[in-house]
Order: sequence, then structure tokens, then C-alpha cells
Amino acid sequence: MRMTGAQALIASLEKENVEVIFGYPGGAILSVYDALYDSRIRHVLTRHEQGAAHAADGYARASGRPGVCMATSGPGATNLVTGLATAHMDSIPIVAITGQVARDSIGRDAFQEADVTGITMPITKHNYLVKQAEDIPRIVKEAFHIATTGRPGPVLIDLPKDVAAATIEFSYPDTVDLPGYKPTLYGHPKQIEEAARALAQAERPVLYVGGGVIAAGASAEVQALAEKAHIPTTTTLMALGAFPAHHPLFLGMPGMHGTVEANLALHECDLLIAVGVRFDDRVTGDVRKFSPHSTKIHIDIDPAEIGKNVKVDIPIVGDARLVLRALLDKVEPALHPAWMEQIAQWRAEHPLGYYSDGDSLMPQFVVEKVYEVTEGKAILTTDVGQHQMWAAQYYRCERPRQFISSGGLGTMGFGFPAAIGAQIANPDQPVFCISGDGSFQMNIQELATAVENDLPVKVCVLNNAFLGMVRQWQQLFYRTRYSASRMSTPDFAKVAEAYGATGLRVQKAADVVPALRTALATPGPVVIDFQVSPEANVWPMIPAGASVDQIMGLDQMPGPGEARAAGGRHSQAGVPAEAGAKAKRTAGGE
Repeated sequence: MRMTGAQALIASLEKENVEVIFGYPGGAILSVYDALYDSRIRHVLTRHEQGAAHAADGYARASGRPGVCMATSGPGATNLVTGLATAHMDSIPIVAITGQVARDSIGRDAFQEADVTGITMPITKHNYLVKQAEDIPRIVKEAFHIATTGRPGPVLIDLPKDVAAATIEFSYPDTVDLPGYKPTLYGHPKQIEEAARALAQAERPVLYVGGGVIAAGASAEVQALAEKAHIPTTTTLMALGAFPAHHPLFLGMPGMHGTVEANLALHECDLLIAVGVRFDDRVTGDVRKFSPHSTKIHIDIDPAEIGKNVKVDIPIVGDARLVLRALLDKVEPALHPAWMEQIAQWRAEHPLGYYSDGDSLMPQFVVEKVYEVTEGKAILTTDVGQHQMWAAQYYRCERPRQFISSGGLGTMGFGFPAAIGAQIANPDQPVFCISGDGSFQMNIQELATAVENDLPVKVCVLNNAFLGMVRQWQQLFYRTRYSASRMSTPDFAKVAEAYGATGLRVQKAADVVPALRTALATPGPVVIDFQVSPEANVWPMIPAGASVDQIMGLDQMPGPGEARAAGGRHSQAGVPAEAGAKAKRTAGGE
């Protein structure tokens, strides 16, 4: 069948069972949009190309299927860059399609021209500049294969408009032939045997689980291994939900704002089984002091990650699910009563908690109530900052793909468009976005997208009139010099109403649950503007580049007007600044 390159592109996407494209049209991509007009594929018009990339990302994280986004040439394509970098850092499968000027205009500074393949080379798993229309079906087939196999990641297809206009005989390939791309799936048997021996000898083992476990669909295998060998388990921010939060072996999240028991367990263990992690600096801190007493096993499908940040003793390259299945067959049941008793003691002595004076609305309290009202069943997306950490600490996820957040890149503005993508991927599930007043304003225009598509996304803005994490660091490490971190904010409830959504404003703790119940009962998108304490901080905290022995808890917080030297300790006899004279400690996450 003869068709144009643009029609071949859409036909190829249909062959890949693409359900939805998030995008924004423009001159160089118009022929593709014209072909899309006759397609069964749904198009969601975002209000910014960055929103399209983040929505495709959220769709992929929530569904496990590749997300697709599309933009025109020049500024349209460059507006995708932050979203592609976000997906690349977190290993999320996205196929991005961009228009490009005609081939004979490339390199001539034509109108709306940008070297998109050059710009995106470091932030995509692979990219293509299509030079012949006949190559379009093959390239699309390869793009989806590359994006979804091995270590997942974004792939970009840059399509010149004259190539899109050319006519070809359409034929879609059944297979791909990429001789240089052969991901290793099965771990080396001898390495797996060595890992099993190390586990049999361990007295203080810990499972350290990352986002690669979710990508591999290996959550069941992780839980089976933990239960069979009785291994306490910690999951990174990217892996929250990969191990049930209520499981007795769960330690919580490790790292800069992780639980004390997770961090101390990593520090004191004699065997560290790292699965699908990249030993991120937010977890390791000073790599020279990270888990100093342990034999380290690292299971990862990407050989480039092995030994990149932390030297390991037993490297195993392979798909996490397949490697863990093989390891399970060789592991004998075990118990570690003394180790579990030590962990229980750490947990009892250092539970998650926060101070409240009974007057200010505490952001942690809001997240706890979101958890209660949704019965822990909602898909949760977040932006980046203090609210992200409170969401990670106080919303206890039980299943994979339930917690969606920008990890490696730390992208403000991610959470709300990601929630739109997650809601489209899961139309029958509640989706909540926990955001901050700074992050929400970065892609607030996507309220129009949510309203237009009648998406029941609920946005909880923890509004402290600050760039909260910036302010916290300025308080602790920059002598309370709040440089450019104070923020005047609009009435988010009224902004929501102006877009056609429902807006609510909450200032008192007693009104939190009623507002959340109203939001759940309201069709369409809802924005709740929670006026929270302006100086609430995230605890615990390990200063950047420090080690576990420098962890800061509630009792180390500076008093009003005080600063804290980086890396040192501070003993505060009174109560923290956010507590006031009537402070009381509330144990969270219980």
C-alpha cells in the first residue's frame, strides 16, 4: 500500500499498539498531524511540549508501556529536552517524535531549525535523523525495541518535513536486526552461585532495591527472596512500591531523607544485595564510607553501572527478574534473629515523626491524611522538593508503579503532567499529585489539558510560600540567609476555577479530611491549596556528601534564627523552629 512518510509513521505507531500520543503541533510536523486525524490513536493536546514529555513519562511509569510524545521542530523539540533528560536518568521508555526542516535546509539556520539529534544525544538511549522515507517503518520498530528492552530509556525520531511528504510502499517489519545491541538477560551461573554462598554465610544481610526492579517486573522475586532468606529490604525513591510498605521486613527508603533504620542497616550490614540500583549519591553520600563492612553483590542489566560509583565484590549482569529467579533456586531458608532485633531497636528509637504546635497546618499531616482517605490505593505522583520527601515518607506504597516521581534529574514541574499521563493510563484508578507552590506553577497550564480531557486528577499543593528545600538548606547551611527562596503565590483555588477545574483552599487541620473527601467525590480535576507551615523541614537528613554517622534528626534542628555548619552536629535543647512553644512529636507512618 502506498502512502506518505507521515502516514507511514502513524501506521507504524498503530502497529506498535500505541494508544495515545501527547503532543503539540507546529509547521514542520503538520503532515504527521494530518495523518493522525484519520487514526484510531488518541491525541492529547498539552499546553507545553515539556508537559507532553512528562505526561508520556507518567503514562509509561504507571502502565509499564512506552509513552509517546510529539512536537514540531526548533523550539517545540527543544522544549522536550527536560522531559527526555528526566526519562533518561530514571530509565523510562519513551518514544519522542519531532518535526525537522527539510533535508536541504538542515545546517542553514532555517526557520525553527535546531540540531535536535545533537542536542538530545546525551539524554536519550538512542536517536534517529530520518533521511529516507523508506526507513520510517524500520526506524519505528527499532525505536520501540530499544526503548523497552535492556535498560529502558527514551528514543527520539527526528523527521524532516520533506521526508514526511515523500511517498513509499508501506511494509512493517516483524523483527529488528541490531547486531550491536544485545542486552544480557541471564546472569552468569558461577556469579549466581557465588552470591548464594555469600548469602548463606551472611549474618546481617540487606536487600537494596532500585527502580530497575520495577522496570524488570521483578517485585515478586524480590519479595520471595527476602522472605525465603529473611532479608530486611530497603527501596530507593524510584522503587517505592516494589516491596510492600507494611511488610515486616521493609526498612523504608534509604538515603539523604531516608529512615534511620534503613541507613543504619546499610551502614552496618555484612552483605549488601543491590538489585537494579545505580548507587546514587543521594543514597550513598560519601562513597568511601558507604556500607563499609559489607560484601557487595550488584545485579543490574546495564554493565556500565557495575562498579561505576561503588566497587562491588560479586557483579551479576542480567535482567533482575531472571537473575533473582535463578538465585532463589540456590538460596536456603534462613533466619537472622539478632539482626532483626537490632533493626527493631533502631526503628523504635528513631521512628519517622514531626513536630506540630496545634495551630499551623503541618505538611506531613496532609500527606498522612491523603493516605488515609485514599486507603493507600491511589497512584501518587510528586514534583520535586520537600513535598516529594514527605510523600515518600508518609504515603506507604504497596505495589509497583504506584509512586511516580522524578528521581535522578529532580525535575520541578514533573508531577502534574505526569499525573495526567498516569490517569490516562489508569482511567479507573484515583491519581493524586502532591506538589509544592513552586513546582506546580512550572506546568500549571496543564490544568487546561486535565479539564479538556475530563481527567479526575487531584492536586494537593503544599503551599508554604517558599521554595521549601532551598529554604531548608539555606537555614541549615547558609546562616538562614533566605536568598531568592521566598515566593509569593496566587490563590491556587481561584486559578483552578479559572481553568474550569474545582478549587479548594485549606488552612486548618480539621478541614483537611473533608476537603480530600470532597475532592474524591468531585468529577474532573481538583486543586486543593493547603496553606502549610512555612518553616517545616524534612527529617531525618544526611547532609550532601556526608555519611550515615552525620545523620540529623528532629533533635538536631536549629532553633529560630540559628544556623548549622555543614557536616557538624547541633544540639538543640528547646524545640525546633517549626514547632513553637507548644510542640509535640507525632510519630508518622504508623
